[in-house]
Order: sequence, then C-alpha cells, then structure tokens
Amino acid sequence: MSAFAGTRPLTRLALRRDRLMVPAWVLTFVVVAGVSASATAGLYPTVASRVQAGNILNSATAMVAMYGRIYDVTSLGAVALIKLSGFGAAMVALLAGMLVVRHTRADEEVGRFELAAAGVVGRYAALTSALVVAGATVLALSIGATLAFAAAGLPWSGSLAFGASWAGAGLVFAGVAAVTAQMATTARAARGLTASVLAGAYVVRAVGDTAAADGPRWLSWLSPIGWSQQVRPYAGDRWWVLALSLAATGALVLGAAALLARRDLGGGLLTDRPGPRTAGPLLGSPLALAWRLQRGALLGWTTGFVITGLLLGGIATSVEGLLDNPLVNRFLSRLGGAGALTDIFLATELGFAAIAAAAFGISAVLRLHAEEAQGRVDSLLTTGTSRTQWALAHVLVALVGTATLMVAVGLGMGVTYAVQIDDPGQVPRMLAAALVRLPAVWVLTGLAVAFYGLSRHLAALGWVALVGCIVLGEFGPVMDLPTWTWDLSPFTHVPTLPGGEVQAAPLLWLTLVAAGLVTLGLARLRVRDLLPD
Repeated sequence: MSAFAGTRPLTRLALRRDRLMVPAWVLTFVVVAGVSASATAGLYPTVASRVQAGNILNSATAMVAMYGRIYDVTSLGAVALIKLSGFGAAMVALLAGMLVVRHTRADEEVGRFELAAAGVVGRYAALTSALVVAGATVLALSIGATLAFAAAGLPWSGSLAFGASWAGAGLVFAGVAAVTAQMATTARAARGLTASVLAGAYVVRAVGDTAAADGPRWLSWLSPIGWSQQVRPYAGDRWWVLALSLAATGALVLGAAALLARRDLGGGLLTDRPGPRTAGPLLGSPLALAWRLQRGALLGWTTGFVITGLLLGGIATSVEGLLDNPLVNRFLSRLGGAGALTDIFLATELGFAAIAAAAFGISAVLRLHAEEAQGRVDSLLTTGTSRTQWALAHVLVALVGTATLMVAVGLGMGVTYAVQIDDPGQVPRMLAAALVRLPAVWVLTGLAVAFYGLSRHLAALGWVALVGCIVLGEFGPVMDLPTWTWDLSPFTHVPTLPGGEVQAAPLLWLTLVAAGLVTLGLARLRVRDLLPD
C-alpha cells in the first residue's frame, strides 16, 4: 500500500467539514482587502499627499514596528495598503497553520484518524490532505485579494505581487504547523507552538525593520513575514523573494514527513511527563484541576505580555520624533499638546494587548470543549462534581488569567516608560490604562462560554467574534463602516487610556453583559447532553 493512499478521500472529508468555515474566511479576507483598497485610494489623490503620509509613517519607529516600512512613498498601493502588508500576511499565516493542525493533530487526538486508518489509508495521507486544504485556502484568498485590489484601481502587477506575498506567508506557516503537529501530543499545544513561531517571526521582522541604517536590518530576512513584505508589492515587485518562502515550505514539509515516520500514532516528539501517583491537595477540587491544566499556558502568555509591555514602553518615546513634521504639529495642537501622540500610541498598543488577552480567555474556555470531546469530563462528573462546578472552574481561570495578562503588560509598559521619561507616576497610569480594558475582554470570554454552553459545536464562534472585533477595530474606520457596526465590538466602549477620560457607566454595562453571558452559558450547559467525539 502506498504511503499516500487515501489522500483524496481524506481531502474530500476535510473540505466537507470545512465547507462553511473556509468560504467564510476567504470571503472575509477578500472583502476586507477590497473595501480597504477602495476606501484608502481616495485618501491620497496626489503624489505629494502620498509622499507626506509615507514619510510620516516611515519616520515613526512604532508604526514601522507594527506594520513595516513603505518602500515607495510615491506609490498609492504601497502607502494605502501598509496595514494589510505585514499584519494581513500574519493573519493568513495563522489561518493556514490552524487548518493544518485541525486536520492532523486534532483528528489524531480525538481518535478520528485512527478510525479512518482502519481503511486503506497511508501514513502520509492525513498530513498531505491537510496541506492540500490549507494550500488551497491560502491560494483562494490570495487570488480573491488580487482581484479585489485590481478592481479598486490598483496596478495588476502590484496586485499579483501582493496576493503572492500573502500566499508565501500562508504556505510557510502551513509547513510550520505540519512540524508542530508532529512535535506536540495535543492540538492545543500544536496551535500554541505555531502561534509562538508566528509571533517570534513578527517580532524579528519588527526589530529588523526598525533598526538604523548601520544596524541589524538583516534580521528582517530571517522572518517569513519579513519575506512577505520584501516582495515589495507596488514598490518594485521583487518576485524572486518568493523563492525563499517556497524553499522554506518545502524544507518544513519534508521535515514534518521525516518526523511523522519516526513517531507512533497518537504520540509526539515532545512527550508528556507522568503525573504524581496520588492527586493530593493540589488536585483536590475542580478549580485546582483547571489551574493544573491551564497554568503552563498562562505562564507562557504572561511571560510574553511582560516582554511586550517592556518593549512597547521602551519605544514609546520614539514616537515624539514625528513632531518634526508641521502637519503632525497642527494635528497635535488640536489634541492637546505634544504628549498626545505618545498617549495615542500607548492606547493603541494596549488595545492590541486586550485583543490578545481575549484570545487567551477564549482559548481557556474552549479547554472545556476539549475535555468534553475527548471524554475526560465523564470520569470527573462521576466523582460528585457538578457540571457547573467543573465549567465554572475553567471560566474563573480564564477571567483571572486575562486580568493577570493585562496587569503584566500594563506594569511592563509603565516601568520602562517611567524610566525613559523619569516619571514614576507612569507605572500606575499605564496599569490603570490596561485594566480599564478588562470588561471588554471579559465580554468576549463570556461570549465563548455562552456559545459553548448552547452547543459544543458552536464553541468556535468565540474565535469568529474575536476576528470580527479585529476587523472592526483595524479596518472599520478605513472602510467607512456605519457607526452602529463599530458599536458591536466591546472594545469600542472602553475609555481610550492613557489620555482619555474614564466613564464608569460603559465599564459597568460591559461587566454586566459579561456576567450575563457566563450565566447563560452555565445554565444551558446544565441541561444539554455531553457527547464525546
């Protein structure tokens, strides 16, 4: 029997399972790309306006770190689509990685692949079909984005290069996920490893892009996200850079195949350590068990948030370099002075941190889904523990964990910023600015609880809600969406700190909404069936 036998049926099965999710993601990417291109094209009608905007963005270290450099400030496409360049490529990469994990390690973890392997299925069939599905998805959204850019009036050559740059990033991280799926023993760990590699690639790209002319700019060439931006769509269209993405994808896929050939079904190269013989006091309650299951992830996230806060606080003062521009001076005079721009930058970065904290909260809640799908909760419920106690334990870890993350980023940012400007008062100021976003984070966490309580098949909608908030926050103003659509995001209703005014009413309402969603989810969980996969 061929090692690839059964690839076609498994691919058809994967496409059938994803028949709603994949088209929805492709449509989302294409619509956001097209509307963003159409909306921003009118913002820079002349070459002079594009040069001015491009120089402003390139002179801001913080903006370059977030989105990358504009390599041709006279090009409409290069200036208008700067947000979609690095950030968009990262989102495509994340989608591709999650698809590969879903159809490899996740299926193996719940026993679905073992059932399929009882037929005529070769060793490499599942991995190959997952890569085919992820690759087809990436190519479909890249082609759709290319057509959307061209329809918005941007040059065809640059549009093709932009779509190809997205495809390159997506294919590389499909390969990364193929490797992590062989290393980890759970889908959760494989997703975490993939996301960590992606975050590392984004940080390496940011360090390289923000380096001085005589500094380590070569670091950008170590990052697949950096490769995507070095294609330079609408700014020279350097097609040869895509060879790096293709070579890395090939090497990663071959590496994943080699690892797959050397491990047992259900096993991974990163083996789990055996636990103690007796539970003891550390596992004597549902909350203790939930903490034991989640503590590793929370520690990793907290470390990342501390480092992020320290870095952001350290570069905040570089934003003031924009003050050399007369246009920015006039803008700042309307906002209230020279300190306004730094506050806006810090508030923006805390907004991103809050979205990331919400991602942890959703992930922590969805641990309930994994426990149910794998049948482990049945044994727990036979001990006299109620469903509410079991679920509430994980929800508490999610809520407290998100608060811990926001405290970590707020303290980290406050400490380094205080050192930079010699003002200890910035520590409590940044901490308050971070914590004020917690109610919005808890709303998304509560929404995940509500979806899971209604049906475990709806649990993934928590991620959909998070992506919707990202789209509204990042591209809503650019796409000139109606105001009521912005109000759908809970992050719209939190005070813009530092620099804004605190209003208690929105925070109270968001907290009540979060509590209501958690209550709804727990109430529905008590009466619905618990069914393993």
